[in-house]
Amino acid sequence: MQPRISQRRKQRLTQTGMTLLELIIACGILLVLSSAALPLARVTIKRQREAELRRELREMRDSIDRYKNDADKNLIRTEVGSENYPPDLETLVAGVDISVGSAAQIGVSAAALAAASGTAKGAGLSSPTSTTELPSKVRYLRKIPVDPMTGKAEWGLRSIQDDPDSHSWGGHNVFDVYSLSTDTAMDGTNYGDW
Repeated sequence: MQPRISQRRKQRLTQTGMTLLELIIACGILLVLSSAALPLARVTIKRQREAELRRELREMRDSIDRYKNDADKNLIRTEVGSENYPPDLETLVAGVDISVGSAAQIGVSAAALAAASGTAKGAGLSSPTSTTELPSKVRYLRKIPVDPMTGKAEWGLRSIQDDPDSHSWGGHNVFDVYSLSTDTAMDGTNYGDW
């Protein structure tokens, strides 16, 4: 019987694990490390949202500028007093009708206009001097983007008649867009001032 007891003792000695004290210390170390990483993760997420906000604002402002350029070339009919800016953001999404039948009539390349509307291949345009029919509708935005700071597809609008720092929209046209968030960016500026 004596040899069996010594074998059991040997098994106990070789199967050592963590004591309760070692487990508490290991959990404490993990807690300290994770609490140090949490602020870093928050900063990273905020930076990503700010970069997305800048990208969305740039996309909408470019769309407004393309609309104005086409309206200045008399490709789009606009209201008198709108200064050839779009009446709202929904107009950029829904698209506008082109008021002329061919590029040769206005001296603008049909391929360039079709490329701006994203239909160069679909419209059958092959050369910059082509006189084929222009697309009947040009869309400047696929959809109104979601503001990453507010989580909504709502933006502050300014018309050309409004003051540059105004936060109320006159309703005549869309000259500029800004975020409706009242939070402060990492650089100390307000998101609404971007």
